[in-house]
Amino acid sequence: MAKLFARCETVILMLENDTATDAVLCRHNPEFALRVARRTIVSMGTVSADYSKHLSDDIGTAGGRYVEAPVSGSRKPAEAGQLVGMLAGDPEDRARLRPILAPICREIFDCGAVPSALHMKLAVNTFLITMVTGLAEAAHFAARHDLDMNRLTDILNAGPMASDVSRIKIEKLTQHDFTRQAGISDVLKNNRLVVEAAREARIASPLMDACLALYSETEDLGFAEDDMISVIRAIEARTERASVGTGIPPHGNPPRS
Repeated sequence: MAKLFARCETVILMLENDTATDAVLCRHNPEFALRVARRTIVSMGTVSADYSKHLSDDIGTAGGRYVEAPVSGSRKPAEAGQLVGMLAGDPEDRARLRPILAPICREIFDCGAVPSALHMKLAVNTFLITMVTGLAEAAHFAARHDLDMNRLTDILNAGPMASDVSRIKIEKLTQHDFTRQAGISDVLKNNRLVVEAAREARIASPLMDACLALYSETEDLGFAEDDMISVIRAIEARTERASVGTGIPPHGNPPRS
């Protein structure tokens, strides 16, 4: 790893969490300055905005440069070079990074200073998570009313709410295909980041609170590695509990921190 940093002026990281990022950068030992000085460190992972801001400050103090570059999109868009990138950092650093990320991104948007890109990513994730969860609930509603799921698919795909994501996820539902694209465990992590950021900013997040409970329940049911559309399993489980007289909580279970 040290040889990689020694040979590269720009190092792009897309790691699972802040612990992994700190480990790669050797952030808490003297080697940190050697790794980041005179280099641009690009973080494409989804971490908390607060963590990213402090990391940016530490890299700057050590003589390096830092750019946030989270992306919107999962495995299939990545394979097709269709991710949507969000950049935050100094303007000259953002400009220099654009051609480097162009092969994997359909579009790249400047978001300003750190941590604006991560805040933007969390806003995008809020829409994505609530949309997919709503789609799962709609499919569950239709199935329990014995509706034709193929007809539901056709109507949704022809309607104004249709998107690339909705078309893929409704097809997975009708085929009972829960193979992972964006996994429950990953979505749950992102959901928690949104809720935590909302709490820190004293922002209400009623839909994301409800989603947090549902994705937590889905993980607890053993579906952590399945696709996010398997959140329907938690909705089904609530229906089953209601059918045996345990009732459905009016606002879901309280979110876990």
